[in-house]
Amino acid sequence: MSSASCPALFISAPGSGHGKTTITAALARFHVEQGRTVKVFKSGPDFLDPMILERASGQPVYQLDLWMTGKTQCRQLIHQAANEADLILVEGVLGLFDGNPCSADLAELLNIPVMAVIDCKGTAQTTAAIAYGLANFRKKLPFAGILANSTASARHEEMITEGFSNDIKYLGSIPRKLNISLPERHLGLVQANEVNDIDARLSNAAQAIAMTKLAELPPSVTFHRPEIEPAPKLLAHVRIGIACDAAFSFIYQANLDLLQSMGATLIFFSPLNENTLPEVDSLFFPGGYPENYIDSLQQNQSIKQSIKDHYQSGKPIYAECGGMLYLLETLQDKRGNKGKMVGLLPGSAIMQNKIQGLGYQSVSLPKGILKGHTFHHSLINTQLSELTTGVRLYNTSPGEKVFLAKRLLASYLHLYFPSNPKATAHLFLP
Repeated sequence: MSSASCPALFISAPGSGHGKTTITAALARFHVEQGRTVKVFKSGPDFLDPMILERASGQPVYQLDLWMTGKTQCRQLIHQAANEADLILVEGVLGLFDGNPCSADLAELLNIPVMAVIDCKGTAQTTAAIAYGLANFRKKLPFAGILANSTASARHEEMITEGFSNDIKYLGSIPRKLNISLPERHLGLVQANEVNDIDARLSNAAQAIAMTKLAELPPSVTFHRPEIEPAPKLLAHVRIGIACDAAFSFIYQANLDLLQSMGATLIFFSPLNENTLPEVDSLFFPGGYPENYIDSLQQNQSIKQSIKDHYQSGKPIYAECGGMLYLLETLQDKRGNKGKMVGLLPGSAIMQNKIQGLGYQSVSLPKGILKGHTFHHSLINTQLSELTTGVRLYNTSPGEKVFLAKRLLASYLHLYFPSNPKATAHLFLP
């Protein structure tokens, strides 16, 4: 078993909304601007945060998830990064101890010290008590220190530091007046390519990092390479067309890597901007924000017909969440704007004001079980009977329905392909 060492830091917080993504992105951009190669990972099944982190680091961002990804692949991905990077950053999910498994579980598994971001609005000396709890709740958890976010003034920071002892390292503060937070909407942060001044925002945030102790590289951590079987070449010579643009962008990098490692050729196309499909054997429509582009998607009659021709020829199509909405007959946004979509699946989708599906699920498909998650704000109305139903990790309600029409498989689930390569290959085999 080989090993590799690299400076590494795990960025967490007492809960959501403390600024983990902004600070992680700022850290990445700061060290990139110093000429370093920075590899960033996101804990949990998130799509939007990794887009920001990829823009900040200039490197692909992978998910680390103890249930969905599994311990072995988490170790493998980190070991590979340690061979290529000058710095590894891992952004946690929710609060440090929220969920089962939680961010702390992942930090302990990888032995990466945790730096807690604490939004200090409305607190002063109590910040030290929060930091003490995070550092000492688990005695074996490696803890690097805390960063005070959104401090109001020099006096506010002075009050914050009054509560700290030498037991917990105070790494500095980010003043509120810098206003480095990133814009949000209903599924989370706005996609990086939709923020016009994203690079200016990231550079400003990086300048704030320069004024803290985080400008120094953290200590190195040694990572061991686990034994892992190579993916079978089940997709040799298969050409997979993948919808990829502002409307369809929720794609795990690990999914793309797996398809290529199984021999597939990946060809990206845009249902928003292109008039016809490329020459492909299979199609993949990932999730995204089709509801924000109803008019453009409706008006592109040419590519809709090209997709229908692919379907009628009996070729495979796999669609998840937003990709599935696009293949229905109609899609309606929250304002009542309604458009005609491709129409391969009977029925319609209507966007809702509240979240309609959330959480980890697994699904049993003809060639095995795949793991994934669901997160959507729409409801669909269809006469189509389900092929099967997802099973929730925590069985609090029914899982998502999975639909099959000819060779089209569709559901709200975002599947993590490396959880079962053989079952994944069957989705795309002609």
